[in-house]
Amino acid sequence: MPVAEILAGIALVKSSVEFIKSNIQTCQDISEIGSHIDNLLRGKQDLDKKVNNRKMGVKEQFDTAHIAQEAIDAKLAAEKLQEIATLVNLRFGPGTWAGILEERAKRIAEHKEAQRQARIAKAKADAELWADLSMVLKVLGVILAIGVGVFLIVMYV
Repeated sequence: MPVAEILAGIALVKSSVEFIKSNIQTCQDISEIGSHIDNLLRGKQDLDKKVNNRKMGVKEQFDTAHIAQEAIDAKLAAEKLQEIATLVNLRFGPGTWAGILEERAKRIAEHKEAQRQARIAKAKADAELWADLSMVLKVLGVILAIGVGVFLIVMYV
């Protein structure tokens, strides 16, 4: 299964590169090929993750064919990424590709930070809920104890 996932990553890279190459000269702005750039970067990222996070059996991990395929796919993806970077910079000006990568990295970092803040806020809200619930249970326990005490006093007096 991991080999199929790796092949899907490289296929996404290749299909994105083909679309970008065939449409780069006719597009008026970068947004026309933006989704394919995203697919290219996502495919490369998925490929890198799957190569580095193997969940194969021992035989597959040390099989020369798997190792060679992973290495070749990683090199091909890096090569294709560089090719698109060059095409984008030629079409839209120097630094365009670097700007795209910087903005993407910034947005990913912001998203991760927002998720982290949401987890912190949820943990804080959960802690407050349990603290409030604990206080209510303590008050109910005291009221119940007083009620039982009063009941016992009334019954034996």
